[in-house]
Amino acid sequence: MTIIISDEVRAALKSGAPIVALESALITHGFAYPANLEITHQMAGIIRAAGALPAVIGIWEGRPTIGLNDMQLEGLAQEAAVKISIRDLPLARLRGLHGGTTVAATMLLAQRAGLHVFATGGIGGVHRGHPEDISADLPALATVPVIVVCAGAKAILDLPRTLEFLETWGVPVLGWQTASFPAFYSRESGLAIDQRVSNAAEVAAIYASQRALELPQGLLVTAPVPAEDEIPAQEIEPLIAQALAEVEAQGISGKHVTPHLLARLVTLSGARSRRANESLLRNNARIAAQIAVQFASQPAAQS
Repeated sequence: MTIIISDEVRAALKSGAPIVALESALITHGFAYPANLEITHQMAGIIRAAGALPAVIGIWEGRPTIGLNDMQLEGLAQEAAVKISIRDLPLARLRGLHGGTTVAATMLLAQRAGLHVFATGGIGGVHRGHPEDISADLPALATVPVIVVCAGAKAILDLPRTLEFLETWGVPVLGWQTASFPAFYSRESGLAIDQRVSNAAEVAAIYASQRALELPQGLLVTAPVPAEDEIPAQEIEPLIAQALAEVEAQGISGKHVTPHLLARLVTLSGARSRRANESLLRNNARIAAQIAVQFASQPAAQS
């Protein structure tokens, strides 16, 4: 696979400097313009301030690109770009498409380019009421050895079944200063997770051990949304139920479900869900940068 790597990212890879990958589906399908660019720039600024390099990953003219420049980011933010998961990469290449990469595609491209840490919002998972509908993010986590920092799986999903999939496929799920699986908008889901970690050094050490064993899985680090921006589960759940019922009634399916549900929740919550989403994205960027800095400082990171 031919991957375009920016000069800045290439230099960081050569020197062993810490890098944090960012997805571009957040830009193309997560937020409307200009909020999509604003949150991306905020995350990038947080990562730089913590001593790491942000690298937004996406598809430009059909070519996987690590470290999209400002012109490309602006293009993805305003143009009718497509959502690119792993299965879409060959078609995007043949047709020269612009696209925003999902968690799964971003993980794969980051790993192929030599990046180890990726910050996102919430991973995909098993859909409520449709256990056969499983996000490509989950098998990617089972087969792509990258650290993924998130706020758990999106709350619109079936969280118990999502955790069960991760357990079955041997994906370690770590709680960032928590023993409960975060529920995206809410700090706790009531579901226990594998291991609580207190700081970036612990995560870096676990990942280094995982790499030494040459295990195929990624490492999932789940961080609760900051308390001041949380929507308690008892408040967001009725809104999720309403949005899900509307999706069923309208016959919306496939890759259109999640963007529609998230957008609908912004309306139903009076924009509280968007504020929570932006807050957890900034928080995840900060944590991912700390982890990247710690991992880059280990001798094993240079091998």
